[in-house]
Amino acid sequence: MRVFSTETMADACRRNKITSPGKASIMDCAKLSSYLEKTTGISVIHMELGSPGFAPNKVGVEAEKAALDAGVGSGYPPTDGLPVLKEASSRFVRAFLDVDLEPRYHIPTTGSMLGAFGALAAASQCFPTRSKVLVLEPSFSANKQQMAILGIPWKGMEAATLRSSGLEESLRRELSSGEYAALMYSNPNNPSWMCFTQEELEVVARVAEETGVIVIEDLAYFCMDLRGAGYGTPWEAPYPPTVARYGGRYILLMSASKIFSYAGQRIGVMCVSPSLYDERFPALAGRYGGLGIFGLTLTGSILDMITSGATASTQWGLAAMMDRSCEGSLDFVADVSEYGRRAARMKEIFLRHGFGITYPRDAAGPIGDGFFFTLSYPGLDSAALVDELLAYGVSSVSLEKMGSSLNGVRICSSRIRSEQFDLLEQRMAAFEEDHPRV
Repeated sequence: MRVFSTETMADACRRNKITSPGKASIMDCAKLSSYLEKTTGISVIHMELGSPGFAPNKVGVEAEKAALDAGVGSGYPPTDGLPVLKEASSRFVRAFLDVDLEPRYHIPTTGSMLGAFGALAAASQCFPTRSKVLVLEPSFSANKQQMAILGIPWKGMEAATLRSSGLEESLRRELSSGEYAALMYSNPNNPSWMCFTQEELEVVARVAEETGVIVIEDLAYFCMDLRGAGYGTPWEAPYPPTVARYGGRYILLMSASKIFSYAGQRIGVMCVSPSLYDERFPALAGRYGGLGIFGLTLTGSILDMITSGATASTQWGLAAMMDRSCEGSLDFVADVSEYGRRAARMKEIFLRHGFGITYPRDAAGPIGDGFFFTLSYPGLDSAALVDELLAYGVSSVSLEKMGSSLNGVRICSSRIRSEQFDLLEQRMAAFEEDHPRV
């Protein structure tokens, strides 16, 4: 049976100014589920918010404390980043991606989200006649909101559809229209956990080079494809797929939030390809003055106006975690592997009670167990499934909100507690009983 009545949920929505759970944003879903917990005393199994499930990495915490004790808090950080993090990021990218980028091309940002905002702003302003962004769907809904704030036109296309219809031909046909400035995707994908292979990213790089499009590659879930490839040993193959292996105009978005459980400190790094960083764009010069050099405009005219640099102590913290990872004394992949174990247990429960995986495969085979996965249930569209799951004490997010053309919800494995797996089993057994499959 339901744990929250229709009346209780309607009252919670009304008090939180939310139309319905299925139509709510990620943060509103989190707010609504927390409100229900607080006002009823009934536990909600939180699967809506992609926040880390572990304590922040102690290496970063101790390095931040030491930096603050040394007095870094009294000075403004450079807008293009402290040398200690730029150098550490350069080593990290060489050690774990096998891509050689000098420190000057690494730009610390106040979280990867801020990096995405800056990347979208800069990329969309480079060309006088094209500002549109092609988003490979499904995708992180916040990036669409960022483009709405910036007034950037965009179009979404399902990655699975592009793959099935011939990735290279489909991408070339779309990007050759002459209206696109940038192409954006995440790898692994949020929310589906599908991953592009290195061969597919070679296609992306080739078509982007032919059409003059800037590639924005979100690596927030770095090395978290846990399907046995063995990513995450510093200075040793195999390395995760990346478009950066082929040069050209690209921006990589790196985050400390997931791999180091450092979300509260809001720190990431934007890695800009040398050819793009040093390229001169008359449109940027006309808008901001100066020479229109991409990297200098991005740091000095865009990021500086948004955050005036990333917090100095957090840069020291991330630098320490990256350095220890490169040395092999901090195994972040071993830490995040717990998400895969949780996801496997969650999937087993859901599948046994009639659910299906909305995005079950990518080009490499069945998707792995990791931070996110997607679920569908016969007879329920995305919004209805979110509504019904919450009535049974499970909070999720609609795939419709994430640009998907398929019905389903995004599930996050990070916040479920060990004692909640039995509770999940009980609630999904009740869900199945109350929702007989046709």
